[in-house]
Amino acid sequence: MPRDIVVNGRFLARRVTGVERYAHEITKILKSRCRIETTRFNGVAGHAWEQLILPTKLNRDSILWSPANSGPLIVRNQALTIHDLSALEHPEWFAGTYSAWYRLLLPMLARRALAIFVPSNYVKEKVTARFSMTNVIVTPNGVDTKIFHPAARGNAIEFPKKYILFVGSIQPRKNLAGLMRAWHEVKDEFNDTWLVVAGAAGGVFRSVKFSSDERVRFLGYVPDESLSALYANAELFVLPSFDEGFGLPALEAMACGTPVVVSNGGALPEVAGEAGFIFDLSALDNLSQAIQECLTNKNLRAALIEKGSARAKQFSWQASAELIWKTLNEI
Repeated sequence: MPRDIVVNGRFLARRVTGVERYAHEITKILKSRCRIETTRFNGVAGHAWEQLILPTKLNRDSILWSPANSGPLIVRNQALTIHDLSALEHPEWFAGTYSAWYRLLLPMLARRALAIFVPSNYVKEKVTARFSMTNVIVTPNGVDTKIFHPAARGNAIEFPKKYILFVGSIQPRKNLAGLMRAWHEVKDEFNDTWLVVAGAAGGVFRSVKFSSDERVRFLGYVPDESLSALYANAELFVLPSFDEGFGLPALEAMACGTPVVVSNGGALPEVAGEAGFIFDLSALDNLSQAIQECLTNKNLRAALIEKGSARAKQFSWQASAELIWKTLNEI
């Protein structure tokens, strides 16, 4: 008999950012082969649903996959995806209750899991060392090049004619203060260019303090139908994060034919490879110099665009989904 593979569908009730994108894309591929349990149960949602209701939906032989950093502690037959350990390593970036809960939950959950999936070798090394785990499997993020490509056209949203772009949650980890400082240093050299910030603050993050500047536009959360066009029309994409478990927006920007600048934070160098301009976080002016170089050097831009397009094609949701499926049927 085929195994009863069940997906923890708590992520379906949340707005799509990087973690949810991973869960949506993988389950879209696997949905005909597994059962997805959702939080629609008499108004019970969130952690209460996950810890108390979800376990009642499983039988003795079920294998549960929890794709979004958390799962029910009582379930032993479980595989877990951990996207990063920032809530444990940098609790100052998060709301106090959120970081406290994950510092309690994640170590216990990880040590009970039969397998742990992670998006990068960077996270694999951390998870293996912190939880003394051996069955840690890298299942990278991917990019759908039918949606994210240089000719992408989405629903119209208002953005400047020429702009550099940041996409991500408004949170301390993303280093927006550093980006604003770098923009202030270079903006006078590019009088027809704006900085566009796409993303919203979430309730789990500490507030972010930074000084805005002229020619900066905050779009808030941008839905999927407009995101690809936002990437494709940008002069440059910048992700200056202090830490990333993967850094999916950088990969999406590459697929859209946009030159990419990333920091050396976390897994970003691993994901970007030679296709991104990688700057060192250790010096304050490194980011402004990187932006300046990538906006003015035509040969560099052309090389980054060509390498970025090739790099994006190396990451496949299908390949990660099949590896997850294989593992769930073997553990």
